[in-house]
Amino acid sequence: MKLIYQSGKSGRTGAVLPSLDVPQSSAVPSVLRRSSTAGLPEVSELETVRHFTNLSRRNMSVDTHFYPLGSCTMKYNPKFHEKVVRMPGFAELHPLLPQLRHGGTLTQGALTVLYETERMLSDVLGFAQTTMQPMAGAHGELTGVMLIAACHKARKDFARKVMLIPDAAHGTNPASATVAGYTTKVVPSDPDGNVDLAALKELLSPEVAGIMLTCPNTLGLFDPNVKEICSLVHGAGGLCYCDGANFNAIVGRLRPGDVGFDVMHVNIHKTFSTPHGGGGPGSGPVGVCEKLVPFLPVSRVVRRNDGTCALEYNYPESIGYIAPFYGNFGIILRAYAYLLTLGRKGLVRVSENAVLNANYIAAALDGIYDRKYKRTCMHECVFSATKQVERGVHALDIAKALIDRGIHPPTIYFPLIVPEALMIEPTETESREEIDLFIAAMKEIAELAEKDPERIRECPLTTPVKRLDETAAARKPDLSYPS
Repeated sequence: MKLIYQSGKSGRTGAVLPSLDVPQSSAVPSVLRRSSTAGLPEVSELETVRHFTNLSRRNMSVDTHFYPLGSCTMKYNPKFHEKVVRMPGFAELHPLLPQLRHGGTLTQGALTVLYETERMLSDVLGFAQTTMQPMAGAHGELTGVMLIAACHKARKDFARKVMLIPDAAHGTNPASATVAGYTTKVVPSDPDGNVDLAALKELLSPEVAGIMLTCPNTLGLFDPNVKEICSLVHGAGGLCYCDGANFNAIVGRLRPGDVGFDVMHVNIHKTFSTPHGGGGPGSGPVGVCEKLVPFLPVSRVVRRNDGTCALEYNYPESIGYIAPFYGNFGIILRAYAYLLTLGRKGLVRVSENAVLNANYIAAALDGIYDRKYKRTCMHECVFSATKQVERGVHALDIAKALIDRGIHPPTIYFPLIVPEALMIEPTETESREEIDLFIAAMKEIAELAEKDPERIRECPLTTPVKRLDETAAARKPDLSYPS
């Protein structure tokens, strides 16, 4: 495929603009004028549309390929939700429109969506209230830890400087805790992949502000000691944060607030089926127990006695604004449609099918690829390519080979506590037939790794760009095109 700079012809354009009828000296300050042309491609509209349409067809996406990206829940996003979010009453709203005008409604629909989504999420998560402001999962983590810090500050418990983070936690937890002002200590896993309770007890002290526990964890496992973990941390004066990145596995089945967590974020761009990836968009609402409610960010959407919704700001203990306006509204609206479409029984089916699909893959590939923790998994199963490494084939090679077979690779080399990790999450939206094709591809790659490992190490062979030196590409990227 040609670069767009290789298309077109000098003087060709896709638009005709009227001549500038304002003297150039007054229209554009001299410091802002170009001394030469911008060097942009000179192409027609048709050439432009064809180029970018064909370029998009080179991508792998949930709409075009099986996408078992572990811990990221890249599931299908219903097109009905896209129709809802493009309704003029939502899509054409300006964020600075007044809440009420002459007794009528300008933003009541949007405010009602925010309020009702907050109430539904609070119910599903098992918390008193939820803030819809955080713009992504890691942003939700930071917000949650800031709420913990505000709570300790309010009760003048200034000695708490440490946040405990299990080694099977989500990868962004240490960064979120550090940005919030805490130092971190790692809690190791026991041989079964759970939090090592003896190690946890050793780490608890008056300096501990809390624990950030991913539930289920990044091994795809649910820790049966979660209530005891929360009780131990509470007994030491700390608070318990639940990383809800993997909530897809337990939605409708378990409410984290009911088992002892004080605060959690949930990635609604994962669990509640909205588009994400490539750096955005996202949304990570944070639910809190009653004692953390005073510290929630402003503004908050409340429902008045007359049934209208409004934004309230008078919360003196609030941590303040953590995002512009009121959250990523387009993503929240999609999640709102998803929640209303499925209902409570539908959410239970989500977790049931997600767990079933992951265990189906785990059973089918067990023995072909190594499994460090041979337990019933949740929404994702984690394998290791250590058996294939004996033949010189690494997890990265397997990922590249899957691309040649029309399958997006799973997450590799994470979690870090599993060598040559392959983290596979099929989600609940994939059919058995599609999963069987993936299983067959993984078996074929394992067989080929045994018989002809060099062929696997050369993959991908069907893509426009073959195997790259990824280290050199990251450290010395060549982003220019010679004119």
